[in-house]
This record gives sequence, structure tokens and C-alpha cells, in this order.
Amino acid sequence: MYLHNKLENKGNFFQKIKNLDFVLLTCILILGIISLATMYSTDSGEVLFHTKSHFVKFVIFTLLMLIVSFFNIRLWFSLGYFSYLAVVAMLIWTIHFGITASGSQRWIDLYFINIQPSELMKIFIILCLAKFFHRKRLENVNSFYSVIISLIIIFLPMSLVIIQPDLGTALLISISGIIVLWFAGLNHKYFFYSLLITIVSLPFIISFLKPYQKLRVLTFLNPDRDPLGAGYQIIQSKIAVGSGGLFGKGFLKGTQSYLEFLPEKHTDFIFTLFSEEFGFFGSVFLLLIYAIIIYRIIKIGAISRSYFAKLFCYSFGASMFVYIIINMSMVLGLLPIVGSPLPIMSYGGSSMLATMIGFGIVMSAKVHSKQSIA
Repeated sequence: MYLHNKLENKGNFFQKIKNLDFVLLTCILILGIISLATMYSTDSGEVLFHTKSHFVKFVIFTLLMLIVSFFNIRLWFSLGYFSYLAVVAMLIWTIHFGITASGSQRWIDLYFINIQPSELMKIFIILCLAKFFHRKRLENVNSFYSVIISLIIIFLPMSLVIIQPDLGTALLISISGIIVLWFAGLNHKYFFYSLLITIVSLPFIISFLKPYQKLRVLTFLNPDRDPLGAGYQIIQSKIAVGSGGLFGKGFLKGTQSYLEFLPEKHTDFIFTLFSEEFGFFGSVFLLLIYAIIIYRIIKIGAISRSYFAKLFCYSFGASMFVYIIINMSMVLGLLPIVGSPLPIMSYGGSSMLATMIGFGIVMSAKVHSKQSIA
């Protein structure tokens, strides 16, 4: 009996490996290799702190993604509310006891890593709302109760992140939540009215922004108003991208980056360095990898039996698309700088951890695609 159970468990393990989406996994690994090469470039062609740290985190979080994928999708359904509340508790802890850097209190020191709970919330708000709308009839989705509860789920972490202050991440969290509401079937008139109210309220919203936030908006509208101050980063970013041309300057040959014209090139502006070195065609290749990743996420949602898995995959895939568009628009000067990392490419443990957990849950949906949730 023991031998039979052992063989059965071994068979189940190999079956789970077989059920992984290897196209998605391959694209994630390719993206990881590209990110490591780009990080190596940010360290001026040497294996320094950022390259070492990024490599270690990518390896550990990729293994974590695989472990997460082996757990039954029902487990992630059961953890929907708990994980959300746990991250809310972490956000409250951050406000009172978090690490302060660059004027913001966003991180918790866990000794082996500084975690940014607001990055985790981008994933767990999707998980929470996907569970909330699981098996709800369309008329119940649009009920007053469902709308109010959904807004509370979105605005609670959003307000906690704004207090830090981190308006950019707060907006990304709200976008993740709103995407779930869209796929859940919330009446489109709510989105139209919300957009209309937001546009009308913009002058009042701007008046409540902090000075540095107002400066970012003004810099976006006219970067040349302060070319050596607030507008410096975005001006240098556009110069670097434009100088890359069609084929780029070549690996480790980005002058804007190597001559230190471009600060913060390893974080939110990593695409700028990549684009300068590999040009238009390299950027198109990178976008193609992201497009395949998003396509595979959506496809996994389409074949999943459980509505929870479908809703999570569709929402996570759409959120990934939004994060990529916002980051690239930001470094090209098409949007104000909001502090949005490029998934996996940008340096930052919390962002990569959150993204890999999201990939892991998607893989879990693929491995257990025939499982339904009552």
C-alpha cells in the first residue's frame, strides 16, 4: 500500500510538470535572461551589486513560482480573502514601523529582504476580488451591495498606500481592482460615470497633490521648463531611446547610460537603457515576449473550468498589459513619472516577487485547469 501511494504521488508530480505551460515558462526565462543582461549593463559591464541581487532574486522567485503552481487552484481560492487582509495588515504596519527612503515610508525590513507590501497588493487584490465575484450572477454583480463591497476592497489599500505617500502605486492598485470589476461584468455605465466624475474633479484633485507630485505633472506637460532639475530624467530618457535608432548602439555601448546622464536606470527606466543598446528592433522583440506572455495567460484563463481561475487570469493578464504600457509611456514622456516598474526587467525584489506569485497562480490554473470550484 505504501509503495502504491508513493508511486501514485510520483505520478501526480510528473503529471503536474507535464501540465505546465512551457511556452509561458520559456518566455519568462527569456525575459529573465534579458533582464540580467540589461542589469549587467547598468553595472557598467561588471557583476556588481544590482546584477548579483537581481540574479539571486530571479532564481529564487522562479523556483517559488514553480512551487506555487503545484498547489491546487482551490487553495488559492480559499486564500483569497486571507491574503488580501494579510497585505492590508502589512500596509498598516508599514505606515507605523516601515523603512523611510526618499521621503516615502514603503518598505518593511524582514532582515533577508526589504518587502514593499503595496507591490504585493497588486496581485492579492485581484485574487480577493476574483473570489468575491466567483459564481455571482450578473444581476448580483451589479447590486448595490456588490458595488459597495468592491469599492471598499479597492479603496482601503489604495488609501493606505497614498498615506505612505506613493500615489503612483496606489493608482496601479486601483487599476488592478477596476480591471477585475470589468471582467466580472459590472455595468459599463459605472465606468463611464466614474471617468466623467474623475475628469470633472481633476482641478480639485490636483490642488490636493503634494508639491513634488504637482511638479511631475508640470514636467510631463513641459519637460523643458526645468531641464536640469525635474525635467532632467525624462529629457535624458527620450534622448537615450532616440539615439538607439533601429538597431541600437550595441550591448554595453549605451553612452547615455555609461556616462551617467541617465540616473535610476536600473529601476523604472530600465527600458530606456535596453532601447538605447538594442534599438527599435530590440524593443519590438521585448514587446513580442511580453505579448506572448499576456496571450498565454489569457489562454490559460480561457481553458480553465473554474470561473475564479478565469477571472484571475484575465485580470492579471490585463493588469500586466497596463503596467507595461504605463512604464514604457512614462519613459517616453507620454505619461507623468508615476513609479511603475517594468515587470521582471526592473530592479526590485517586491515587484518581481509579486509578479512571480501572479505567474505561479496562473500556472496553477493551467496545471489544475480541469478542476472546478463549487
